[in-house]
Amino acid sequence: MKKHLVTASLLLSAATTFGAGYQLNLQGLRQLAMGGTGTAWPWDASTIFYNPGGLARLKGIQAYGSMVFLMPSTAYGNRENSGTTSSNERTASQTFTPFSVYIGGRVSEYSRFGLGLGIYTPFGSGVKWDDNWIGKYMVQSIDLKTVFFQPTVSYRANEWLSAGAGFVFATGSVDFRRALPVHGNGGADVDDGTAHLHGGATGVGFNVGVQMKASEKVQFGITWRSQVNMDVEGGTANFTVPKSLRDSFPNTRFNSRLPLPGVYSVGVGWRPDERVTVQFDMNYTGWNSYDSLRFDFAQTTSSLQNVRAPRNYRNTLTPRVGVAYKLGAVSLMAGAAYDPTPVRNGYVSPDLPDADRVVLTCGATVRAARGLVIMAAFEGVNSVKRGASYDFGGFNGVYKTTAAAPAIGLYYNF
Repeated sequence: MKKHLVTASLLLSAATTFGAGYQLNLQGLRQLAMGGTGTAWPWDASTIFYNPGGLARLKGIQAYGSMVFLMPSTAYGNRENSGTTSSNERTASQTFTPFSVYIGGRVSEYSRFGLGLGIYTPFGSGVKWDDNWIGKYMVQSIDLKTVFFQPTVSYRANEWLSAGAGFVFATGSVDFRRALPVHGNGGADVDDGTAHLHGGATGVGFNVGVQMKASEKVQFGITWRSQVNMDVEGGTANFTVPKSLRDSFPNTRFNSRLPLPGVYSVGVGWRPDERVTVQFDMNYTGWNSYDSLRFDFAQTTSSLQNVRAPRNYRNTLTPRVGVAYKLGAVSLMAGAAYDPTPVRNGYVSPDLPDADRVVLTCGATVRAARGLVIMAAFEGVNSVKRGASYDFGGFNGVYKTTAAAPAIGLYYNF
């Protein structure tokens, strides 16, 4: 019976061990192409996300839409693992499609007020390992989705100072699968037990920002996107186990909370001439809010208990830099960022084996017609190779993650 209790605890501890890989800085394609910078300069209606204070500086009402095709891949090797079986694995190919839709701007030509609405996906991704990989008792697949709705208001106090705020309503879901080390007559690798957890989640938060136009050449920005606690209520926990263990692993419901961290950002933009714009941002992300994971079940047994598992994540500071060069109706952009992992050694789980990452970006925009701009961008992510362990589950190995993210979009200025 003790073995069954440990099995249930490990199942749930892995279910939402997400790190910086689930934070998607893909909300505006100009900003994406410039290394994810955008706190200081209000380029278009996507400033609703990057700095609500810039909304009152837009000329006219803008409609914006974009989609990113995110393709992550993780390789695993266990030459440093304590097990006796050698393994080299790679996650299945998947494409995630985070999107952004914004509409907003000044309410009239001479108004000091700006209004807008943003709908975007700031967190989400997943991994899918082979059903029989060496870590199947930790995780087989996990998928996290979120969508934020942000109505926003902005006010331009004078020619150099504006401020804005947006209320955030978030909705999403988490889906997690893994094998269980309990078997029928076929034995291990033939008819393993399985566990499937699925739940919808909601949360609320806010996004506030101040934008300062020091001159025609220099602008500054400060923003705070608050933490959003995604509350899972009435999620389903379904177990497929031998008949003799069904009373120990009943299908039931659960409640949980997934904290999505707050982000403080400061930025500066410099335009030495009308063709060139250089931007620099610093993002401070409050990952330490994810200090533990809890699961509360509607029905518990001696083998299926409520869970309190430590996470002990650390806050991170991410520098970003980008440049744009205008050539008539065409603009070219490039950028880079260094994104350190919040996941400490001893807490690295195969559901998202996070590591420090180098991000390189590029993109272009084309003014195709009066008021219409077509955008394209690309982000490439390369993590350092990381040998690490998940002490709570007694699992370790060497991980290497890469991701490619081409994107397309357009906006129209009415």
